[in-house]
Amino acid sequence: MDARLHDDDAVSLRTRKAELPLYISRIKVYPRAIKGLWRRVKWTALVLLLGLYYAVPWLRWDRGPDAPDQAILIDLDGRRGWFFDIVIWPQEIYFVTGFLILGAFGLFFATALFGRIWCGYACPQTVWTDLFMLVERLIEGDRNERMRLDRLPMSAGKAARKALKHTVWLAIAAATGGAWVFYYVDAPSTLVKIFRGEASLEVYLFIGLLTATTYTLAGWAREQVCTYMCPWPRFQAAMLDEQSVIVTYQKWRGEPRGKHKAGASWDGRGDCVDCNLCVAVCPTGIDIRDGQQIECIGCGLCIDACNQTMGKVDRPPNLILWDTLANQQAKEKGAGGATWRPLRPRTLLYAALLLVVTAVMLGAFWLRTDTELTVQRDRSPNFVRLSNGDIRNSYAVKILNKSRDERHLRLAVDGLPGATIGVVGTDVQGGAAGTQLIVHPDSVGTFRVFLTVPAGAAPSGSKSIEFTAGDTAGRKSASHDAVFVGPAR
Repeated sequence: MDARLHDDDAVSLRTRKAELPLYISRIKVYPRAIKGLWRRVKWTALVLLLGLYYAVPWLRWDRGPDAPDQAILIDLDGRRGWFFDIVIWPQEIYFVTGFLILGAFGLFFATALFGRIWCGYACPQTVWTDLFMLVERLIEGDRNERMRLDRLPMSAGKAARKALKHTVWLAIAAATGGAWVFYYVDAPSTLVKIFRGEASLEVYLFIGLLTATTYTLAGWAREQVCTYMCPWPRFQAAMLDEQSVIVTYQKWRGEPRGKHKAGASWDGRGDCVDCNLCVAVCPTGIDIRDGQQIECIGCGLCIDACNQTMGKVDRPPNLILWDTLANQQAKEKGAGGATWRPLRPRTLLYAALLLVVTAVMLGAFWLRTDTELTVQRDRSPNFVRLSNGDIRNSYAVKILNKSRDERHLRLAVDGLPGATIGVVGTDVQGGAAGTQLIVHPDSVGTFRVFLTVPAGAAPSGSKSIEFTAGDTAGRKSASHDAVFVGPAR
Protein backbone atom coordinates (compact mmCIF):
# COMPACT_ATOMS: atom_id res chain seq x y z
CA MET A 1 0.00 0.00 0.00
CA ASP A 2 2.91 2.37 0.80
CA ALA A 3 4.45 1.74 -2.63
CA ARG A 4 1.15 2.53 -4.37
CA LEU A 5 0.77 5.67 -2.32
CA HIS A 6 4.30 6.69 -3.20
CA ASP A 7 3.74 6.06 -6.93
CA ASP A 8 0.40 7.85 -7.00
CA ASP A 9 1.81 10.85 -5.16
CA ALA A 10 4.76 11.14 -7.53
CA VAL A 11 2.56 10.94 -10.61
CA SER A 12 0.07 13.34 -9.06
CA LEU A 13 2.87 15.81 -8.29
CA ARG A 14 4.13 15.76 -11.86
CA THR A 15 0.60 16.14 -13.23
CA ARG A 16 -0.14 19.06 -10.95
CA LYS A 17 3.12 20.77 -11.87
CA ALA A 18 2.26 20.49 -15.57
CA GLU A 19 -1.17 22.02 -15.04
CA LEU A 20 -0.25 24.76 -12.61
CA PRO A 21 -0.27 28.47 -13.49
CA LEU A 22 2.87 30.58 -13.48
CA TYR A 23 2.52 31.95 -9.94
CA ILE A 24 1.55 29.43 -7.27
CA SER A 25 2.14 28.62 -3.64
CA ARG A 26 4.90 26.23 -2.78
CA ILE A 27 4.27 22.49 -3.25
CA LYS A 28 6.00 20.89 -0.30
CA VAL A 29 8.68 18.32 -1.16
CA TYR A 30 8.90 15.16 0.96
CA PRO A 31 12.27 13.53 0.14
CA ARG A 32 12.45 9.82 0.83
CA ALA A 33 15.41 8.19 2.59
CA ILE A 34 17.73 6.17 0.38
CA LYS A 35 20.89 4.13 0.88
CA GLY A 36 23.78 3.88 -1.53
CA LEU A 37 27.22 5.15 -2.49
CA TRP A 38 26.33 8.79 -3.04
CA ARG A 39 24.22 8.96 0.08
CA ARG A 40 27.27 7.73 2.03
CA VAL A 41 29.43 10.35 0.33
CA LYS A 42 26.95 13.04 1.37
CA TRP A 43 26.90 11.81 4.98
CA THR A 44 30.71 11.78 5.03
CA ALA A 45 30.86 15.34 3.67
CA LEU A 46 28.25 16.45 6.21
CA VAL A 47 30.14 14.98 9.17
CA LEU A 48 33.50 16.39 8.05
CA LEU A 49 32.21 19.87 7.19
CA LEU A 50 30.01 20.32 10.25
CA GLY A 51 32.70 18.80 12.45
CA LEU A 52 35.21 21.38 11.20
CA TYR A 53 32.71 24.22 11.48
CA TYR A 54 31.81 23.48 15.10
CA ALA A 55 35.29 22.41 16.29
CA VAL A 56 37.64 24.99 14.77
CA PRO A 57 36.80 27.84 17.23
CA TRP A 58 37.89 25.56 20.08
CA LEU A 59 41.38 24.89 18.69
CA ARG A 60 44.09 26.55 20.79
CA TRP A 61 47.38 28.01 19.54
CA ASP A 62 50.08 29.42 21.81
CA ARG A 63 51.29 32.81 20.57
CA GLY A 64 52.95 33.97 23.77
CA PRO A 65 51.81 36.45 26.41
CA ASP A 66 49.23 39.15 25.67
CA ALA A 67 48.08 37.40 22.47
CA PRO A 68 44.89 35.38 21.96
CA ASP A 69 45.35 31.62 22.07
CA GLN A 70 42.48 30.80 19.69
CA ALA A 71 43.89 29.23 16.52
CA ILE A 72 41.51 31.04 14.17
CA LEU A 73 40.05 34.33 15.38
CA ILE A 74 38.68 37.35 13.52
CA ASP A 75 39.42 39.94 16.21
CA LEU A 76 37.20 42.90 15.34
CA ASP A 77 38.16 44.83 18.47
CA GLY A 78 41.85 44.33 17.77
CA ARG A 79 41.29 44.88 14.05
CA ARG A 80 43.17 41.84 12.83
CA GLY A 81 42.68 38.22 11.90
CA TRP A 82 44.61 35.44 13.61
CA PHE A 83 45.21 32.27 11.57
CA PHE A 84 47.58 30.06 13.54
CA ASP A 85 50.97 31.83 13.10
CA ILE A 86 49.68 34.26 10.47
CA VAL A 87 48.23 37.63 11.45
CA ILE A 88 46.27 39.60 8.86
CA TRP A 89 45.99 43.34 9.55
CA PRO A 90 43.44 45.76 8.05
CA GLN A 91 46.21 47.12 5.80
CA GLU A 92 46.48 43.62 4.31
CA ILE A 93 42.87 43.24 3.27
CA TYR A 94 44.17 42.29 -0.17
CA PHE A 95 44.99 38.84 1.26
CA VAL A 96 41.30 38.32 2.05
CA THR A 97 40.43 39.51 -1.45
CA GLY A 98 42.94 37.04 -2.89
CA PHE A 99 41.45 34.14 -0.95
CA LEU A 100 37.97 35.06 -2.16
CA ILE A 101 39.21 35.16 -5.76
CA LEU A 102 40.88 31.78 -5.26
CA GLY A 103 37.61 30.38 -3.94
CA ALA A 104 35.67 31.76 -6.90
CA PHE A 105 38.08 30.37 -9.51
CA GLY A 106 38.22 27.06 -7.66
CA LEU A 107 34.43 26.86 -7.81
CA PHE A 108 34.46 27.70 -11.53
CA PHE A 109 37.06 25.01 -12.15
CA ALA A 110 35.18 22.35 -10.16
CA THR A 111 31.92 23.23 -11.92
CA ALA A 112 33.47 23.00 -15.38
CA LEU A 113 34.75 19.51 -14.51
CA PHE A 114 32.01 18.02 -12.33
CA GLY A 115 28.93 20.23 -12.60
CA ARG A 116 27.22 21.33 -9.40
CA ILE A 117 29.36 19.24 -7.06
CA TRP A 118 29.56 22.20 -4.66
CA CYS A 119 25.78 22.48 -4.49
CA GLY A 120 25.26 18.78 -3.93
CA TYR A 121 27.89 18.12 -1.28
CA ALA A 122 29.50 21.22 0.27
CA CYS A 123 27.07 24.15 0.11
CA PRO A 124 26.02 25.21 3.66
CA GLN A 125 22.37 25.22 2.58
CA THR A 126 22.67 21.61 1.40
CA VAL A 127 24.58 20.44 4.47
CA TRP A 128 22.26 21.96 7.06
CA THR A 129 19.14 20.99 5.12
CA ASP A 130 20.38 17.38 5.08
CA LEU A 131 20.83 17.54 8.86
CA PHE A 132 17.39 19.08 9.40
CA MET A 133 15.76 16.45 7.18
CA LEU A 134 17.52 13.69 9.13
CA VAL A 135 16.01 15.05 12.35
CA GLU A 136 12.60 15.28 10.69
CA ARG A 137 12.86 11.70 9.45
CA LEU A 138 13.87 10.36 12.87
CA ILE A 139 10.96 12.10 14.61
CA GLU A 140 8.14 11.99 12.03
CA GLY A 141 9.15 9.00 9.92
CA ASP A 142 10.03 8.56 6.26
CA ARG A 143 8.32 10.14 3.28
CA ASN A 144 4.93 8.43 3.27
CA GLU A 145 4.58 8.63 7.05
CA ARG A 146 5.34 12.37 7.01
CA MET A 147 2.82 12.94 4.23
CA ARG A 148 0.13 11.07 6.15
CA LEU A 149 0.97 12.97 9.33
CA ASP A 150 0.59 16.33 7.58
CA ARG A 151 -2.83 15.29 6.23
CA LEU A 152 -4.13 14.36 9.67
CA PRO A 153 -5.99 16.92 11.78
CA MET A 154 -4.06 18.36 14.69
CA SER A 155 -3.96 16.10 17.72
CA ALA A 156 -1.89 15.78 20.88
CA GLY A 157 0.39 13.18 19.26
CA LYS A 158 0.90 15.23 16.12
CA ALA A 159 1.52 18.41 18.11
CA ALA A 160 4.08 16.63 20.30
CA ARG A 161 6.02 15.30 17.31
CA LYS A 162 5.95 18.66 15.55
CA ALA A 163 7.03 20.47 18.72
CA LEU A 164 9.91 18.05 19.29
CA LYS A 165 11.09 18.43 15.70
CA HIS A 166 11.10 22.22 15.83
CA THR A 167 12.78 22.21 19.23
CA VAL A 168 15.66 20.13 17.86
CA TRP A 169 15.80 22.33 14.77
CA LEU A 170 16.07 25.45 16.93
CA ALA A 171 18.79 23.82 19.05
CA ILE A 172 20.84 23.02 15.93
CA ALA A 173 20.24 26.52 14.58
CA ALA A 174 21.33 28.08 17.88
CA ALA A 175 24.49 25.95 17.92
CA THR A 176 25.14 27.07 14.35
CA GLY A 177 24.71 30.75 15.20
CA GLY A 178 26.83 30.40 18.32
CA ALA A 179 29.62 28.63 16.45
CA TRP A 180 29.75 31.43 13.87
CA VAL A 181 30.02 34.06 16.60
CA PHE A 182 32.82 32.06 18.24
CA TYR A 183 35.02 32.79 15.23
CA TYR A 184 34.97 36.47 16.29
CA VAL A 185 35.38 36.15 20.07
CA ASP A 186 37.15 33.84 22.48
CA ALA A 187 34.99 30.71 22.38
CA PRO A 188 35.39 29.20 25.89
CA SER A 189 34.94 32.43 27.86
CA THR A 190 32.11 33.66 25.64
CA LEU A 191 30.21 30.38 25.99
CA VAL A 192 30.27 30.77 29.79
CA LYS A 193 29.14 34.39 29.51
CA ILE A 194 26.27 33.42 27.19
CA PHE A 195 24.78 30.98 29.70
CA ARG A 196 25.37 33.38 32.61
CA GLY A 197 23.70 36.26 30.77
CA GLU A 198 26.95 38.24 30.81
CA ALA A 199 27.71 38.33 27.09
CA SER A 200 27.45 41.57 25.14
CA LEU A 201 24.29 42.65 23.37
CA GLU A 202 26.06 42.16 20.02
CA VAL A 203 26.77 38.49 20.81
CA TYR A 204 23.14 37.76 21.66
CA LEU A 205 21.93 39.77 18.65
CA PHE A 206 24.04 37.90 16.12
CA ILE A 207 23.38 34.50 17.65
CA GLY A 208 19.66 35.26 17.43
CA LEU A 209 19.94 36.50 13.84
CA LEU A 210 21.95 33.47 12.67
CA THR A 211 19.68 31.10 14.58
CA ALA A 212 16.64 32.57 12.83
CA THR A 213 18.20 32.41 9.36
CA THR A 214 19.47 28.82 9.79
CA TYR A 215 16.11 27.66 11.14
CA THR A 216 14.19 29.39 8.34
CA LEU A 217 16.40 28.42 5.42
CA ALA A 218 17.19 24.82 6.39
CA GLY A 219 13.89 24.01 8.09
CA TRP A 220 11.31 25.81 5.99
CA ALA A 221 12.71 27.24 2.75
CA ARG A 222 14.94 24.28 1.78
CA GLU A 223 14.75 23.73 -1.98
CA GLN A 224 13.26 27.20 -2.44
CA VAL A 225 16.68 28.65 -1.60
CA CYS A 226 18.33 26.64 -4.38
CA THR A 227 15.57 27.34 -6.88
CA TYR A 228 14.78 31.01 -6.30
CA MET A 229 17.22 32.67 -3.89
CA CYS A 230 20.65 31.36 -4.88
CA PRO A 231 22.25 32.99 -7.97
CA TRP A 232 24.66 30.11 -8.57
CA PRO A 233 22.28 27.96 -10.69
CA ARG A 234 22.00 30.90 -13.07
CA PHE A 235 25.78 31.25 -13.34
CA GLN A 236 26.61 27.58 -13.78
CA ALA A 237 25.18 27.38 -17.31
CA ALA A 238 28.04 29.57 -18.51
CA MET A 239 30.59 27.18 -17.01
CA LEU A 240 29.18 23.85 -18.17
CA ASP A 241 29.70 22.28 -21.57
CA GLU A 242 29.20 18.89 -23.17
CA GLN A 243 32.37 17.60 -21.42
CA SER A 244 31.26 18.47 -17.88
CA VAL A 245 30.47 15.43 -15.75
CA ILE A 246 26.90 15.79 -14.46
CA VAL A 247 24.07 13.62 -13.16
CA THR A 248 22.17 12.44 -16.22
CA TYR A 249 19.49 9.96 -17.26
CA GLN A 250 20.35 7.61 -20.13
CA LYS A 251 17.22 8.23 -22.13
CA TRP A 252 18.43 6.09 -25.03
CA ARG A 253 18.51 3.11 -22.69
CA GLY A 254 15.54 3.82 -20.43
CA GLU A 255 12.84 4.68 -22.98
CA PRO A 256 10.14 3.75 -23.64
CA ARG A 257 9.48 3.39 -19.95
CA GLY A 258 6.66 1.53 -18.25
CA LYS A 259 5.70 -0.91 -15.53
CA HIS A 260 7.31 -4.33 -15.74
CA LYS A 261 6.11 -7.65 -14.41
CA ALA A 262 8.49 -10.32 -13.25
CA GLY A 263 9.24 -12.80 -16.03
CA ALA A 264 7.98 -10.51 -18.83
CA SER A 265 10.19 -9.85 -21.85
CA TRP A 266 12.26 -6.65 -22.10
CA ASP A 267 12.02 -6.60 -25.89
CA GLY A 268 10.71 -3.36 -27.35
CA ARG A 269 10.94 -1.38 -24.14
CA GLY A 270 13.50 0.48 -22.05
CA ASP A 271 14.98 -0.35 -18.67
CA CYS A 272 13.08 2.38 -16.80
CA VAL A 273 10.15 0.76 -14.99
CA ASP A 274 8.69 4.16 -14.08
CA CYS A 275 8.91 3.51 -10.33
CA ASN A 276 9.42 7.25 -9.69
CA LEU A 277 11.84 6.49 -6.89
CA CYS A 278 14.29 8.97 -8.42
CA VAL A 279 11.65 11.68 -7.96
CA ALA A 280 10.79 10.59 -4.43
CA VAL A 281 14.39 10.84 -3.15
CA CYS A 282 15.20 14.15 -4.89
CA PRO A 283 15.64 16.94 -2.29
CA THR A 284 14.28 19.49 -4.77
CA GLY A 285 11.46 17.27 -6.08
CA ILE A 286 12.41 17.18 -9.76
CA ASP A 287 12.41 14.33 -12.28
CA ILE A 288 15.92 13.86 -13.65
CA ARG A 289 14.41 12.01 -16.62
CA ASP A 290 13.14 15.35 -17.92
CA GLY A 291 16.71 16.44 -18.59
CA GLN A 292 18.89 19.11 -17.00
CA GLN A 293 16.97 21.53 -14.79
CA ILE A 294 17.94 24.56 -12.78
CA GLU A 295 16.59 22.92 -9.61
CA CYS A 296 18.99 19.94 -9.85
CA ILE A 297 21.79 20.31 -7.27
CA GLY A 298 23.79 17.32 -8.57
CA CYS A 299 23.67 15.33 -5.33
CA GLY A 300 23.42 11.92 -7.02
CA LEU A 301 20.72 10.49 -4.74
CA CYS A 302 18.65 9.61 -7.81
CA ILE A 303 21.57 7.41 -8.90
CA ASP A 304 21.34 5.42 -5.66
CA ALA A 305 17.56 5.17 -6.02
CA CYS A 306 17.67 3.97 -9.62
CA ASN A 307 20.44 1.45 -8.94
CA GLN A 308 18.32 0.02 -6.15
CA THR A 309 15.43 -0.48 -8.58
CA MET A 310 17.68 -1.86 -11.31
CA GLY A 311 18.94 -4.46 -8.86
CA LYS A 312 15.40 -5.54 -8.02
CA VAL A 313 14.41 -6.02 -11.69
CA ASP A 314 17.74 -7.62 -12.59
CA ARG A 315 18.84 -4.93 -15.05
CA PRO A 316 22.31 -3.34 -15.40
CA PRO A 317 22.98 -0.49 -12.95
CA ASN A 318 23.61 3.17 -13.74
CA LEU A 319 20.55 4.00 -15.80
CA ILE A 320 21.08 7.32 -14.04
CA LEU A 321 24.76 8.11 -13.62
CA TRP A 322 27.51 10.71 -13.60
CA ASP A 323 28.40 11.25 -17.25
CA THR A 324 29.05 13.88 -19.90
CA LEU A 325 26.47 14.99 -22.45
CA ALA A 326 29.00 14.23 -25.20
CA ASN A 327 29.26 10.63 -24.03
CA GLN A 328 25.49 10.27 -23.84
CA GLN A 329 25.02 11.70 -27.32
CA ALA A 330 27.62 9.29 -28.72
CA LYS A 331 25.94 6.30 -27.06
CA GLU A 332 22.53 7.39 -28.29
CA LYS A 333 23.83 7.41 -31.85
CA GLY A 334 25.32 3.95 -31.37
CA ALA A 335 28.87 5.22 -31.79
CA GLY A 336 30.06 3.92 -28.44
CA GLY A 337 31.25 6.06 -25.57
CA ALA A 338 33.05 9.36 -26.13
CA THR A 339 36.34 9.97 -24.33
CA TRP A 340 36.09 12.45 -21.47
CA ARG A 341 38.31 15.47 -22.04
CA PRO A 342 39.08 17.18 -18.74
CA LEU A 343 41.74 19.31 -20.45
CA ARG A 344 39.87 21.78 -22.65
CA PRO A 345 39.98 25.56 -23.11
CA ARG A 346 37.71 26.55 -20.22
CA THR A 347 39.27 24.18 -17.67
CA LEU A 348 42.76 25.20 -18.76
CA LEU A 349 41.76 28.86 -18.40
CA TYR A 350 40.38 28.33 -14.90
CA ALA A 351 43.44 26.28 -13.92
CA ALA A 352 45.75 29.00 -15.25
CA LEU A 353 43.87 31.68 -13.31
CA LEU A 354 44.11 29.56 -10.16
CA LEU A 355 47.85 29.18 -10.63
CA VAL A 356 48.35 32.89 -11.30
CA VAL A 357 46.36 34.01 -8.25
CA THR A 358 48.08 31.37 -6.09
CA ALA A 359 51.50 32.55 -7.28
CA VAL A 360 50.60 36.18 -6.57
CA MET A 361 49.35 35.26 -3.10
CA LEU A 362 52.48 33.26 -2.30
CA GLY A 363 54.65 36.09 -3.59
CA ALA A 364 52.77 38.59 -1.43
CA PHE A 365 53.27 36.39 1.63
CA TRP A 366 56.93 35.92 0.81
CA LEU A 367 57.52 39.67 0.40
CA ARG A 368 55.40 40.82 3.33
CA THR A 369 57.39 42.52 6.08
CA ASP A 370 56.79 42.86 9.79
CA THR A 371 56.95 46.66 9.62
CA GLU A 372 54.81 49.08 7.62
CA LEU A 373 55.11 52.85 7.41
CA THR A 374 52.39 55.31 6.38
CA VAL A 375 52.79 59.09 6.14
CA GLN A 376 50.03 61.69 5.83
CA ARG A 377 51.02 65.34 5.31
CA ASP A 378 49.00 68.05 7.04
CA ARG A 379 47.31 70.17 4.35
CA SER A 380 46.17 73.10 6.45
CA PRO A 381 48.38 75.02 6.28
CA ASN A 382 50.48 73.65 3.43
CA PHE A 383 53.66 74.96 5.12
CA VAL A 384 54.74 77.23 7.98
CA ARG A 385 57.45 79.91 7.68
CA LEU A 386 59.38 80.09 10.94
CA SER A 387 60.73 83.34 12.43
CA ASN A 388 64.19 82.64 11.01
CA GLY A 389 62.76 82.03 7.51
CA ASP A 390 62.97 78.23 7.55
CA ILE A 391 60.09 76.30 5.98
CA ARG A 392 58.33 73.57 7.93
CA ASN A 393 55.85 70.87 6.92
CA SER A 394 54.10 68.63 9.43
CA TYR A 395 53.16 64.96 8.97
CA ALA A 396 51.24 62.25 10.77
CA VAL A 397 53.44 59.15 10.74
CA LYS A 398 52.17 55.69 11.64
CA ILE A 399 54.40 52.64 12.01
CA LEU A 400 52.82 49.20 12.17
CA ASN A 401 54.83 46.63 14.11
CA LYS A 402 53.53 43.15 13.26
CA SER A 403 56.15 41.33 15.28
CA ARG A 404 55.92 40.15 18.88
CA ASP A 405 58.98 42.27 19.86
CA GLU A 406 59.34 45.94 20.65
CA ARG A 407 60.96 47.86 17.77
CA HIS A 408 63.34 50.83 18.06
CA LEU A 409 63.42 52.59 14.70
CA ARG A 410 65.11 55.66 13.26
CA LEU A 411 63.07 57.89 10.97
CA ALA A 412 64.90 59.47 8.03
CA VAL A 413 63.99 61.33 4.85
CA ASP A 414 65.55 61.06 1.39
CA GLY A 415 65.33 63.58 -1.44
CA LEU A 416 65.47 66.77 0.65
CA PRO A 417 69.07 67.84 1.45
CA GLY A 418 69.52 69.88 4.59
CA ALA A 419 66.20 68.84 6.13
CA THR A 420 65.95 68.21 9.84
CA ILE A 421 63.39 65.99 11.52
CA GLY A 422 61.58 66.73 14.75
CA VAL A 423 59.33 64.16 16.36
CA VAL A 424 56.65 64.77 18.99
CA GLY A 425 55.34 61.78 20.91
CA THR A 426 55.54 59.79 24.09
CA ASP A 427 57.33 56.86 22.49
CA VAL A 428 60.38 58.86 21.38
CA GLN A 429 63.86 58.69 22.88
CA GLY A 430 67.13 60.42 22.07
CA GLY A 431 70.63 59.06 22.26
CA ALA A 432 73.95 58.66 20.51
CA ALA A 433 72.20 57.03 17.59
CA GLY A 434 69.84 59.99 17.22
CA THR A 435 66.11 60.14 17.66
CA GLN A 436 64.49 56.72 17.91
CA LEU A 437 60.82 55.84 17.64
CA ILE A 438 59.57 53.07 19.91
CA VAL A 439 56.80 50.87 18.52
CA HIS A 440 55.31 48.34 20.90
CA PRO A 441 54.77 44.71 19.88
CA ASP A 442 51.80 43.94 17.68
CA SER A 443 50.61 47.53 17.58
CA VAL A 444 50.63 50.80 15.63
CA GLY A 445 52.81 53.70 16.76
CA THR A 446 51.52 57.17 15.85
CA PHE A 447 53.84 60.18 15.79
CA ARG A 448 53.65 63.83 14.79
CA VAL A 449 56.69 64.73 12.70
CA PHE A 450 58.00 68.18 11.70
CA LEU A 451 60.25 68.41 8.64
CA THR A 452 62.18 71.70 8.49
CA VAL A 453 64.29 73.02 5.59
CA PRO A 454 66.50 76.14 5.65
CA ALA A 455 65.02 79.04 3.71
CA GLY A 456 67.65 78.91 0.99
CA ALA A 457 67.22 75.16 0.41
CA ALA A 458 63.43 75.06 0.43
CA PRO A 459 61.92 73.83 -2.84
CA SER A 460 59.56 75.94 -4.91
CA GLY A 461 56.17 74.28 -4.80
CA SER A 462 55.99 70.58 -4.03
CA LYS A 463 58.87 68.11 -4.09
CA SER A 464 58.69 64.32 -3.87
CA ILE A 465 60.48 62.82 -0.89
CA GLU A 466 60.68 59.42 0.81
CA PHE A 467 60.37 58.68 4.51
CA THR A 468 62.22 55.59 5.72
CA ALA A 469 62.15 53.74 9.02
CA GLY A 470 65.22 51.64 9.81
CA ASP A 471 66.93 49.96 12.71
CA THR A 472 69.84 51.40 14.63
CA ALA A 473 72.28 49.69 12.25
CA GLY A 474 70.83 51.64 9.32
CA ARG A 475 68.96 48.77 7.65
CA LYS A 476 65.73 50.04 6.11
CA SER A 477 62.60 48.31 7.43
CA ALA A 478 59.87 50.30 5.66
CA SER A 479 59.40 53.35 3.46
CA HIS A 480 56.66 55.64 2.22
CA ASP A 481 56.55 58.32 -0.48
CA ALA A 482 55.41 61.84 0.44
CA VAL A 483 55.83 65.45 -0.69
CA PHE A 484 57.30 68.57 0.85
CA VAL A 485 55.64 71.85 -0.05
CA GLY A 486 57.53 75.14 -0.10
CA PRO A 487 56.57 78.68 -1.13
CA ALA A 488 56.17 79.26 -4.85
CA ARG A 489 58.76 81.59 -6.34
